[in-house]
Parts: sequence; C-alpha cells; structure tokens
Amino acid sequence: MAPEPSTNSDSASSSERSLGLWMCTALVVGNMIGSGIFLLPAALAPFGAISIAGWIATSVGALALALVFGRVARMVPKTGGPYAYTREAFGDFPGFLVAWGYWIALWAGNAAVAVGFASYVGFFFPAVAENPVVGLAVALGAIWLVTFVNLRGVGAAGLVQLFTAILKVLPLLVVGGIGLAFIEPGHFHPPNRSDLSNSAAIAACATLTLWAFLGLESATVPAGNVRRPEITIPRATVLGTCIAAGVYSLVTVAAIGLVPPEVLETSTAPLALAAQTFLGGWGGILVALGAIVSTFGTLNGFTLLTGQVPYGAARDGVFPALFGRLSGRGTPAVALVISNILASGLIAMNFTKGLVEQFTFIILLATLTTLVPYVFCALSEVVLRLRAGPGERPGAATVLLGLLAFVYSAWAIYGAGEEVVYYGFLLLIAGFPVYVWTKGFNSEASGEALEEP
Repeated sequence: MAPEPSTNSDSASSSERSLGLWMCTALVVGNMIGSGIFLLPAALAPFGAISIAGWIATSVGALALALVFGRVARMVPKTGGPYAYTREAFGDFPGFLVAWGYWIALWAGNAAVAVGFASYVGFFFPAVAENPVVGLAVALGAIWLVTFVNLRGVGAAGLVQLFTAILKVLPLLVVGGIGLAFIEPGHFHPPNRSDLSNSAAIAACATLTLWAFLGLESATVPAGNVRRPEITIPRATVLGTCIAAGVYSLVTVAAIGLVPPEVLETSTAPLALAAQTFLGGWGGILVALGAIVSTFGTLNGFTLLTGQVPYGAARDGVFPALFGRLSGRGTPAVALVISNILASGLIAMNFTKGLVEQFTFIILLATLTTLVPYVFCALSEVVLRLRAGPGERPGAATVLLGLLAFVYSAWAIYGAGEEVVYYGFLLLIAGFPVYVWTKGFNSEASGEALEEP
C-alpha cells in the first residue's frame, strides 16, 4: 500500500521484474490475512450469525474493488497503486487525500494490530487482558520493538516478515478446517442478536469485516517489478481476494459454531478458545501462539509502510519534506517515529476500554480512512477513459463495475457509525493545512530556484 514516486513500469528492466502471478497472489493474501481474523470473531459476536452475511457482502464489494484495481493497473502501470491511480485521474489534491488517508489508516491500523497482539498475549498472561495498564504496556512495547527493527533497515524488517508469514496460516487451517466438524447448530440462533435491523446489522458487520480485506490492492503497488503487470496484477488481485474471502468465511462459521455467542463476544482470544473446544488445551496454545506470531508480523509490515507511505508522498511533493528524510541506514526514520508516536497516542487515548472494544473502535477508524482512497479509485477508470478521448469511452461494464465499487465503499462508510465517521472526518480535514503548507513551501522553493543565476 505504500505510495512511492510515480514511475512508469517501463523504467524497470526485465531482469528486475521478479514478481510473477503466484508471488503477487501471495503478496495479496499475506497482506490481507493478519491480525483481523484472529480477533474479529469476538467483535462480530454481538451481531450473531448475521455477521456471515456481512462477510459475504464484504467479499462481493472487495471483489468489485479488486476488479477495479486490476483494470486500472492496465491503464496506469505505475508504482504506487491507489495513490498513483488517484493522482493520475483526479490530480494532486485528491492524490494527497489518498496518501493522507492511507497514512492515517496505517498508523491507526498499527494501533489496532498492537491491541490484537496484546489480546493473544493475554491468553497466556491473564493480567494483560484484565488490567488495562498492563495491556497498554504490552501493546506499546510491541509497537516500539518493531519500530526499532524497521529503523535498522528494510532487510531486518523483511526477515521478520518472512518468518511470521510462514506461520500465520496454520492456526486458521486448524480452526476453519477441522473445527467445522464440531460446530453446534444452536449457536447460530437467533441470527441477529443485536438491537439493529437486519440491514443495519449487515452494514455494520460489513464495515468491520472490511478491515480483514485491507491490502487487497497490494499487488498494484510494486507494478514496476511485476512481470507482465497488465495481466499478472489483475489476476493476482482477484485470486488473492477470493482465497482470503474463503478462509475468512470458514473461520467465522467455525468460531460461531464452536463457542457460545455470549462467551465469544467477551473473549480476547476467540480463535484460541474455539480450538480448545475440540482439541483441548494444546489446541488453544497452538492457535494463540500462531496468532501472536501473525499479529507481530502484521505489526512489522504495517510499521514498514507507516514509513514508506509518507516518504513516497514527500518525494512527490505532496507531503512535507520532513517525511522524505532518510537515516544513515536508508530508512525514513522521521516518518517511522512520527507515525508510531501517533499510533501510541491512539492506544493510550482508548486504554480504559476493554481490549475487544478498543480493537473494534480502532479498526473502524482505520477502515474508514482507507475507504476514502477506495471511493476515489472506484471511479478512476471511468475518469481516465473519459479523458482519453472518444475512442476510449467507458463501456457499460466499466461504468457498472465502478458504480458497484463506489456504492459498496459508501455503504461501508455508513456502516462505520456516527462516532467513527465523525472522528475520521476530523482526521481527514486535519490534512488540509498540511497540503496547503506543503504546496506553498514547494512553490516558494521553486520560485527561489528560478531566480538563482
């Protein structure tokens, strides 16, 4: 998801294009499957089995977005993904909003992942789950540990990411595969356990579950290093989204069917609890360990991007130059530190809430700020084709697909609820002065350069 300086895919030599279909698909799946699925069953439990309909709706919407990203990647084969597409279609300011929204989503997401990490540590050390101060310390400790790793360089971060990626899928296969044979049908009644109408409950669940699909555009970002990007990226994006949707649906059905709903909604380690019901204590330990490794890996990956997103935007002149500074090790250290100070502050502001409640609020906030880039990208192909001239007019299929992705994104914003939309809107407009200051400073600097003899 990291925007980088917009460069045409032709700038990379064929020898540098090392990413094929399966590597790009793995990138999509690996970036989507992270902390969300390990704690989401508890966040969805108050809604009941109707949350499965939320997963289905989100899967359809995510697939529409995946198709949009894949199609636009053929028209704009540039590194940077949604940031590059928005800037190409709508200009600098919308491009800034996308970069700004992504950056907020990443450091807010970092806070949510750290809370998810603390939740599963609490499986082994109950004080972490029961004492807000201890939980806060563990979450903050995790954030600053991975920040230190990333400050040492991308190579160190990559080693951590490789190790954690290998282990993250095992607990999901255990619960979503074997667990289906032990589910209790009575746990699925009543379908809607919330006070909301069925449509409102599905919308709320769809927004929550979208958190688990963030990253579906991952294959579009390194387009300059992808072999045959106009073919590989669309296929990898759609295939990866379908794989993740299948895994998520199986795991959610298993968790609801294995654990009584009133127990599931209060659990800080729902999948570990689900595994315990049919595998005993060792099953819960296996899943909890897998969740800790997976969430730590996701935290590492998000931390890497919290530096790269503002760094790339600063290189393009739409973020303050401060974020474009590199350390002696070649890392955007200033961007990393500022991003994770903000993530730490978000956790601290919410530390009096329970871990599940805190996780739910933060992922809604992160998801909302990501939906803004999705709204822009949904219609970017239509805009680009209209601009290309009469011979490239968008057909009915293009318009319908763009509208479907747009309507889904808008519907997911509605599902976030008033409080989250309120805070998310404030965070987005807080970027306006930053944009004005950045453009003014760049214009002044350009003028001074022109006046030099």
